[in-house]
Amino acid sequence: MSEDEHPRHEPAADMPSLFPAPPMAEVERMIEAVIFASAEPVTVAELQTRLPQGCDVPEALQHLRTRYAGRGVHLVRVGEGWAMRTAPDLGWLMHKEQVETRRLSRAAIETLAIIAYHQPVTRAEIEEIRGVALSRGTIDQLMELEWIRLGRRRMTPGRPVTFVVTDMFLDHFGLESARDLPGLKELRAAGLLDSRPMPGTPANDDEDEITIGQSELFED
Repeated sequence: MSEDEHPRHEPAADMPSLFPAPPMAEVERMIEAVIFASAEPVTVAELQTRLPQGCDVPEALQHLRTRYAGRGVHLVRVGEGWAMRTAPDLGWLMHKEQVETRRLSRAAIETLAIIAYHQPVTRAEIEEIRGVALSRGTIDQLMELEWIRLGRRRMTPGRPVTFVVTDMFLDHFGLESARDLPGLKELRAAGLLDSRPMPGTPANDDEDEITIGQSELFED
């Protein structure tokens, strides 16, 4: 019988490892090394592909998060990923004497707010909320900052694309998810919102939380 006639037995992808999983302390060290060396937040799925089989990545992340609490750097969740970030109360040490800032236009701020509080949202919906046409430059500016990205297409006539905020937006503002966005009272108390209603948000000051919009019909 030729070699081609012999059946080949490939190892199953989900076959359990022949070696025991490393101790939790070692799993924490490996995760710590990967996250520290990564320029971008690292997801649980990415960590699981790097670490030996049998490692309890979620549990190790929680142990590390507790271990870093109160230290100069924290292990924080950014969207679906995890990253090392300077403790908020020590941020002033990282400031330069002169910081170059890029100011957003009022149109860009309003557009960003609408996307953040109503995502996923289409261009037509943004224009309807603002009451004016949305210029291409406004979207381009927010895309260039990597604060928004294209979402899934809406299953409506024309199949328009939607816009959602990115993990970079969440990271910049210290948020784990868009559901952590402040309410109207918090925005006004911080001086970030005047007495006029913000486009796309309710005018009632008693509403501290703004529900993130969820669309019903999408396609990938």
